[in-house]
Amino acid sequence: MVGLVKRGINRVKAIVASHRDATLGARELAHLRAQLADCAAGLGGEVSARNRAARLGATYLKLHDGGRHDFLRLIAREFGPDPLGVAAAHAAWQTAIGTDGQWDAEADLRAAMRSKRIRILTQFNALPQGVKFLVDLRADLLRFLEHDPELTALDRELEARLTAWFDVGFLELSRLTWNSPAALLEKLIEYEAVHEIRSWTDLKNRLDSDRRLYAFFHPRMPQEPLIFVEVALTDRLADNVQALLDEHAPVFDARLADTAIFYSISNTQAGLRGVSFGNFLLKRVIDDLQRDFPKLKTFATLSPLPQLGSWVKRNPAALTQAGIALDAAALAAGDWAKSREQARGLREPLLKLAACYLTLAKHGRLPVDPVARFHLGNGARIERINFLADTSAKGYQQSYGLMLNYLYDIDAIENNVEAFAAEGTIAMSAAVRRLARTTTHDNQKETA
Repeated sequence: MVGLVKRGINRVKAIVASHRDATLGARELAHLRAQLADCAAGLGGEVSARNRAARLGATYLKLHDGGRHDFLRLIAREFGPDPLGVAAAHAAWQTAIGTDGQWDAEADLRAAMRSKRIRILTQFNALPQGVKFLVDLRADLLRFLEHDPELTALDRELEARLTAWFDVGFLELSRLTWNSPAALLEKLIEYEAVHEIRSWTDLKNRLDSDRRLYAFFHPRMPQEPLIFVEVALTDRLADNVQALLDEHAPVFDARLADTAIFYSISNTQAGLRGVSFGNFLLKRVIDDLQRDFPKLKTFATLSPLPQLGSWVKRNPAALTQAGIALDAAALAAGDWAKSREQARGLREPLLKLAACYLTLAKHGRLPVDPVARFHLGNGARIERINFLADTSAKGYQQSYGLMLNYLYDIDAIENNVEAFAAEGTIAMSAAVRRLARTTTHDNQKETA
């Protein structure tokens, strides 16, 4: 009987998957092409444009993945600029250079290069949920783009539009509390990407009097946080995330705080990938905290190293060079931490391993680690590597229990940003620099 039920469930899943992947037929494509052409033509007034966009959006939302892929391919391939029109406008502009008609010719060239794709996408702005629709549409687009490079032009145009529409000047910083709308609090639970919110009690603890939670909102998406940061007010650099999130720990008197720890920063909208406003969020949050708590002197993070484990798997020799006898799988299991003696013996080698990863693992001049790129790019320095700082299963799997403190020294931020952008220079404390120097020296001896 159980086998029969399982076969039935698998059959249903197969049917659902086949529908999801189903592409559009010739008649459906022709109908969709006509809808897109009407939107691109922009005939009629504002009401007509809004109605067309609403019908087109409804069509898209009814499609499964295969149909949505066809929809986006159709826009990408058939609604770009007219090559002949661009060529003619460019020739006219070159001829007009230095004459009174130069600026009119330039305007004509810009108009010729304006893609019909942009005309189609911009019309969704008029709809009440149009901006959110476009953000979600780009999330789909990014998934398809991994296997379909012909969508690249559409993605670039949409990213450029979203970057303009989500300029930090349009965003609103809000502090969220336990009294915020329940629907909004539920989204925080859903979107938390760094340290899972396990329950409403856990969330309430993160919103207590010694904590702060801030989020950026766009006026056209008032109930959708774009990015949020969770802050703990303390009197020291935090070195263990389990202790920081302990629901049973006594509430710290925020009036005595001299340190703000940013322990979770989560982007919530996959469709806004490449649209950067995290650095502005931190600057605004620091300003807000300094206003409310003048005694605050230290602003730092307790951050994961999310790619350390996968990097070690690709570079197993790094374990030997750091003096670690265990393999990557044994480290990720975390059983070694149950033995005080074994943990003591691994402390220094693991710190060296992390220093090696942070200084040597790079794409070009920039660190492989995305969290490091974010904070170093925003002007922080690597202050301290913390041993057994995240003893969750996830913490062992991604970074063998290690976490970092990135320190935001207000007086050094601008210099750090410029050095990192220009040369890829990684700002770090003297203690971390010594670890990195030792590791680099050991690697050089191994090579020699």
